[in-house]
Amino acid sequence: MKTIALLTDFGHDDIYVGVMKGVMRGLCRDAEFIDITHTVAPQHVREAAFALVNAYRFFPSGTVFLVVVDPGVGGTRRAIAVEAGDYCFVAPDNGVLSYTLRGLGDYHAVELTNPRYHLPQISQTFNGRDIFAPVAAHLANGERLQALGGAVTDLVKMPLPFLEIKERVVQGEVLHVDRFGNIVTSIGRVEWVDAERITLTSRFADAAPPIPIYAPSARININGDVIEGVYRTYSDVRRGEVVALIGSSSHLEISVSQGNAARRFDVAVGDRVDLVLEGE
Repeated sequence: MKTIALLTDFGHDDIYVGVMKGVMRGLCRDAEFIDITHTVAPQHVREAAFALVNAYRFFPSGTVFLVVVDPGVGGTRRAIAVEAGDYCFVAPDNGVLSYTLRGLGDYHAVELTNPRYHLPQISQTFNGRDIFAPVAAHLANGERLQALGGAVTDLVKMPLPFLEIKERVVQGEVLHVDRFGNIVTSIGRVEWVDAERITLTSRFADAAPPIPIYAPSARININGDVIEGVYRTYSDVRRGEVVALIGSSSHLEISVSQGNAARRFDVAVGDRVDLVLEGE
C-alpha cells in the first residue's frame, strides 16, 4: 500500500480534493489517501507549513505528501518535488516546506518541468489537479525524482516564527489558533522533566542549550493579561479558567478549560507572547 497524504486549503464544500484523488487513483491504483487537513485558512502558507511540520513524522516511511496551499498559482512560482528523510513532498515553491525541511536536514529537490508526468491540459488555476496530483501518484508508483525535472538548490524559505530568548524572558508570538480556540505559540520545543520542571529547547531560533523552567512560578504575558504557572492538562483548572500548558506539538499553549482562549484574550496570529521565568 502506497500512502499519499494531502494537506490543502481547499475545504470540503467544493470538488477540488476529490478530483485530485481521482487523478491519483487513475495513475496509482493501490494508493491509500490520508487527509491531514483541508481547512488551512485560504492562502495561509505559514499555517500550512506549521501543520506539515507537526504531522509528517507520524506517517510511515515512503509517504508522499501532497501540499497545495498556493496563492501564486499560475504565476512565476515554481512547482517542486523534494526527497528528504524517508519522505517525498510535492508542493509549490512558496516556503510551505520550509519548517519541515529545516528539521529533516539534507534534501534533493527538482522543479516539475517534465510534461510527461502532468495531465495533458494544464489549467492556470488548478495546478493541484494538473501537475501536483499526477506527480504525487508517479512518485508513489516509484518514479525517480530526477525524471520529473531539473535540480533546484535555491528553494524559497519562509521567515521563521518570532522567538527570542533573553535573560529570564522568552519572547514569542501567536503561531496558530485551533478550532477549539487554543492559542499555540512559537515558544517550543517544551518538555516536562518532572512534576514541576520543564525544559525549553529552541525550535525556531538558533541552537542553544536547553533552558530549565520551574513551571509553577512561570508567567505568561499576552495582550496585557498575565497567566500564572504552566500546567499539564486542561483538567488541572476548573471549567472556564485559563490554563497555560504544553500542547501535543511541544509548544506552549494558552487555553480555557472547555472554553475559547482566542476569544477571551482577543488575539490574532502574530500577537506577542512573553514567557517570564522565575525561580523556585
